[in-house]
Amino acid sequence: MANAARTRFEYSHVGEDSAAISKLLPKELLLRILSYLDVVSLCRCAQVSKLWNILALDGSNWQRIDLFEFQTDVEGPVIENISRRCGGFLRQLSLRGCQSVGDGSIRQLAQHCPNIEDLNLNKCKKLTDVSIQAIARCCRKLISINLDSCANITDLSLKGLSDGCPNLVHINISWCHLVTATGVEALAHGCPKLQTFIGIGCKDVNDRAVMSLARFCTGLQVLNLHGCDSLTDESVCQVAERCQGLRQLCLTGCVGLTDLTLTTLAHNSHYLATLEVAQCSQFSDIGFQALGRNCRLLERMDLEECVLITDSSLVHLAMGCPRLEKLTLSHCELITDEGIRQLAASPCAAENLSVLELDNCPLITDSTLEHLTACHNLQRIELYDCQLVTRNAIRRLRNHLPNIKVHAYFAPVTPPPASGGPRPRYCRCCVIL
Repeated sequence: MANAARTRFEYSHVGEDSAAISKLLPKELLLRILSYLDVVSLCRCAQVSKLWNILALDGSNWQRIDLFEFQTDVEGPVIENISRRCGGFLRQLSLRGCQSVGDGSIRQLAQHCPNIEDLNLNKCKKLTDVSIQAIARCCRKLISINLDSCANITDLSLKGLSDGCPNLVHINISWCHLVTATGVEALAHGCPKLQTFIGIGCKDVNDRAVMSLARFCTGLQVLNLHGCDSLTDESVCQVAERCQGLRQLCLTGCVGLTDLTLTTLAHNSHYLATLEVAQCSQFSDIGFQALGRNCRLLERMDLEECVLITDSSLVHLAMGCPRLEKLTLSHCELITDEGIRQLAASPCAAENLSVLELDNCPLITDSTLEHLTACHNLQRIELYDCQLVTRNAIRRLRNHLPNIKVHAYFAPVTPPPASGGPRPRYCRCCVIL
C-alpha cells in the first residue's frame, strides 16, 4: 500500500511539473527543446501527459532517426508507422542492421518521406532493386545512401539513382557483388556531384567503371576500391589527374598497380590525407619517395605487404609528411632499425605519430624501441612476430611512454619431455602484452 501511494504521488508530482512547464513555455519553444532529443527520449516524453504526447510525436521532432539500437526488433510495420508520422519532415534515417525490413516498407517510406537526404540501409539484406528504384523515383533530394552488404542490389539500382537523384554526393555499395561497371558508369554519368564512392569487395568494378568516375565526378574526395583486383594503372592515374581534390584513397588488394600509380598521385593529389595500399606488392621505393616529396598532407598510410619497400621510403615519408599519424608497415620485411631511427627523428614522429604497426618485420630489433622513446604521442605499436624484439625492450619503452599499448607475443618455451608415463599437454597460447 505504501509503495502504491508513493508511486501515485510521484506520478502526480511529475504531472504537475509538466503542466507547469507547459503553461510557462509556448508550444513552439517546447517543440524546439524536444527536437534535440533522441528516439528513446522522445518516446519517454510522450508518456508524460497528453500534451507532451502530441508534442513529442510531432513530425518536426523526427527529422533524424537512428534505429541501429533496435535493429533486431525493427520490422516492416515499424518503418511504415514512422513513415506516416514523419512525412516530409524526415531528413536522415539509419536502418543499419535492420535485416527484417523488406521492399514493401521501403516503398512506403519513399512515398511518405520525399525529402529524405541521408539514408543508411547497411546490411538490410532483404532489400532488392525494387526498394532503391522507389527511393530514386520519390526522393530526389537524396544526398547520401549506404547500401553496404545489400547483396541483392544490381546495376538497376544504380541506374535508378542516376536518373532520379542528381544531387547524390555519397554512396557506399560495398559487397554488392552483382554491381558491374555498367551500373557504375550510369551512376557517374547521372550523379556528377559525387564526392564519395565506396565499393569494397566489388570485384566487377573495373578500369571502365573507375575511368567513368574520373571523367564525370571530378569532385571526388573519397574513393575506396578495396579488393577491386582487376584495376590497372590506367584508371587510377586518370582519377589522380582529373580528381585533384582527392583526400582519401584505398587501393588495398589492387595487386596489378605499379609505381606509375604512386608517381601520378604524387604529382596531382596534393590534398591526399589517407592512402591505403596494402598488398600492392609491385609498389617500391620509387613510388613512395615521390609521395614523400609531394604529398605533405598525408596523415594515415597503410603499406602492409608492400614487400619491396626499404628504409629509403621511410626516410622520404618521414621528412616529407610532417602530419603523419598512423603508419602500417606490417610484412614489409626489408625495413630495419635504421629506417625507424630516421622516422623517430623526424618532425612527424615528434609531434603527430600515434600508431605504428610493425608486425612481421623480421629485421626489427630492440634498437627500434629505443628510437621510439622520442615519439611522445605514440599510443599504440604492433610487434607481432618481431622475433628479435625482447620483453626487456618493451618494458623500457613503457617506462618512457607509460600510456602506450604494445601488442606483441612471445612463443612459450617448449617443455622438456616427461621422464616416464604419458607426455603432459600444454597450452601453446601467445602472451599478449
